[in-house]
Amino acid sequence: MTQLVESKQLINVELKLPVQPYDIDFAGVVSNIVYIRWLEDLRVALVSACFSLSEMVEQDIAPILLETSIQYKQPVVLFDLPIGRMWMSKMKYLRWTVSAEILVGEKLVATAEQIGCFINLSSRKPVSIPKELSQAFRLREP
Repeated sequence: MTQLVESKQLINVELKLPVQPYDIDFAGVVSNIVYIRWLEDLRVALVSACFSLSEMVEQDIAPILLETSIQYKQPVVLFDLPIGRMWMSKMKYLRWTVSAEILVGEKLVATAEQIGCFINLSSRKPVSIPKELSQAFRLREP
């Protein structure tokens, strides 16, 4: 279930993040690669709330990641019910930054930040942030 969250953060999304039996590593905790998948799910939901995949394809553009940073605070285990939150924290001419947190109940279990840009799919060269996204960001700025 995707929910667009309005708060002091700018463009926001919140998702339930299911823990599957195959997500658990030999130590009995959610594998670090699962957090990457969760961030992907959050980022797709976040961008799609303002700018659909079909619009991106029509404009021959796509978002790409330049950097991902995750800080693991507490392990997540099978039967935990994590919630992920992501928000657009910065936006410049070519680059954007999203920040995220993953919680189990009220406990913060991980934080993350991703930096990315949009590229032209034909040329593979960076392009400016689409107006659909930059306008949504500006409308929510305090």
